[in-house]
Amino acid sequence: MVEPASRSPHPDPLTARSSTLRLDPKRVYSALVLLPLLYVLTRHLPPTAFFVFVSVIILLAQWEFLALFIEKSHLPSHALVGFTSTGLLLIAMQWPAVIDFSLVLAIALLGLLCYQVGFAPPGNRHLSMFLLLFGILYIGYTLGHFLLLRNQQDGSLLVLFVLLVTWAGDAAAYYVGKTWGTRPLAPRLSPNKTVEGFLGGMVVAPVIAWIGHLLFLPIVTPVDCLILGILFTILGLLGDLSESALKRYAGVKDSGTLIPGHGGMLDRVDSLLLNAPVFYYYMVFVH
Repeated sequence: MVEPASRSPHPDPLTARSSTLRLDPKRVYSALVLLPLLYVLTRHLPPTAFFVFVSVIILLAQWEFLALFIEKSHLPSHALVGFTSTGLLLIAMQWPAVIDFSLVLAIALLGLLCYQVGFAPPGNRHLSMFLLLFGILYIGYTLGHFLLLRNQQDGSLLVLFVLLVTWAGDAAAYYVGKTWGTRPLAPRLSPNKTVEGFLGGMVVAPVIAWIGHLLFLPIVTPVDCLILGILFTILGLLGDLSESALKRYAGVKDSGTLIPGHGGMLDRVDSLLLNAPVFYYYMVFVH
């Protein structure tokens, strides 16, 4: 059966916002560990290692997504179907000569229909199928664009660029909002988000993009930096709010506890769900 998890709802953080800037040690420690690891995996290891790394992140995020709505007793069977379809999708994105993308979609749809008819647990089977399909596309397909980015010329630098700009904008929005934020941006979905924080991200993201242009990615022009910085901030916010809506429906604060100071894997990558494909197609069609 599919039902919202009975966990504690979101508190109202506006009443607890600190008026002074305080760095969360857990966030700092996580960044000190994860950022060098990301750099090495992206810049220096072969494509197969990067494929495995991205696949693990996607499957962890997909597990957390399913766990928001699927009962624990039925979660492994749902995850098996979702993981298989997502794995084939990622293989098609990494090595299109191995298996055709359209064939993967047909196989995934057929597998979901068979699971719904013959193996899905009793209850709302149509909703179970929708959750599986949505998880494959919402997480697997969107983040799979990092594989497409990595396969482009200077692909490792493109991946680092979108990560750097997105997360720098996120960090600026978080700390500006905690320090000076007074006006809620989307109080029904994410009470911590403020207009001031959003504007802080809008300022910082293009600046970081321009620094990336100067240091390692000259193919991205200053005009691109302005456009991409604004796009990443807006789309990152939409990705964040979409996950917040899912968590609010499920009645949880975080998708998991995997990353100290950040919550689950899905909490960490939600702002990249739209930025990765948008940046890929921007580079394909503009450059």
